[in-house]
Amino acid sequence: MSAVVPVRLIKGSDDVLRGEAFSKVLDEAVGDADRTLVVDEIDLDRTTLGAAIDAAQTPPFLTDFRVVVVRRFGRYSKQDEVAPLVAYLEDPLPTTALILVWEKTNLTAAVEGAEPFTKTPKIPPSLTKAVTGCGGVVIETDAATRSMDSWVADQFRAAGLDVEPRAAKLVAETIGEDGGAVVGIIERAKGAFGPGARIRADEIADYVGPAGGVPPWDLTDAIDKGDAATSIELLQRMMGAGGRHALAIMATLQTHYLRMLRLDGADVRGEKDAAALLGMKGSSYPAKKAMTQARKLGSAKVRRAVGLLAGADLDLRGKQAWPDELVMEVLVARLARLSR
Repeated sequence: MSAVVPVRLIKGSDDVLRGEAFSKVLDEAVGDADRTLVVDEIDLDRTTLGAAIDAAQTPPFLTDFRVVVVRRFGRYSKQDEVAPLVAYLEDPLPTTALILVWEKTNLTAAVEGAEPFTKTPKIPPSLTKAVTGCGGVVIETDAATRSMDSWVADQFRAAGLDVEPRAAKLVAETIGEDGGAVVGIIERAKGAFGPGARIRADEIADYVGPAGGVPPWDLTDAIDKGDAATSIELLQRMMGAGGRHALAIMATLQTHYLRMLRLDGADVRGEKDAAALLGMKGSSYPAKKAMTQARKLGSAKVRRAVGLLAGADLDLRGKQAWPDELVMEVLVARLARLSR
């Protein structure tokens, strides 16, 4: 029997990508064994983490190993909540392959027999450290939205397909932030071209489907460049396939321009100073963008932009009898014009 991977932690916000990764991991863990004999699935919406740990500590019966799957694991945020699991991973049973699926609970309120859960789950660092420390693997399924071209190419390559760079770029631009859409595209391409085929951009175009949503920084970047046509196109994708409400997009734009307003005239000498003034932690890149754009626009245009945002916000709340889409398109076009 080959060595059993003691634990795999599968995480990611996209249900499709996370589900696809789980299927592959489960197939790999089970191998040629009888799934009905080796797999034990625990749903934390119905039982406790203690029951899952008990299952992991139980030796196999009539098989060489066991695969214990823990579903709805994305319910924790504190270290003490996962402390029993961390303790188990200090000396995991060598015949158990534990698969933790970091997916949100389906519960909306506490129920008898299930543990309490947080509405803002976050993987405690102690758990990640315990997983890797015992020889386990953390599998991140979210697409790297700032390098989607290479991520898409990696997904095709993992499926045994070879796409030219222009084809990967076309897929990335079309799906936007909907990384899960790549799963369906790959399946259609496998059926059409077969494994190992070199796929060109003009060949993959018919299998891509409609344009998906885009991350909010794509919209603000296009506005900052003064590209009204692209800005409106991205806005439409966000409100259409992306499913974002107009007020949610408005909040993004308000944050973007209020940062500029705070930096306008401030004594900041670089992006670190700007980040400190804005109270931003972690990456200072957004502060650098706000500082650069504020200087490009100048005080008068920054204040004009804030005025446009305030007016559009009132229109969305009923001052003007326009559809939300029209209010936002006019706003985005005006903001982009200011940046020319």
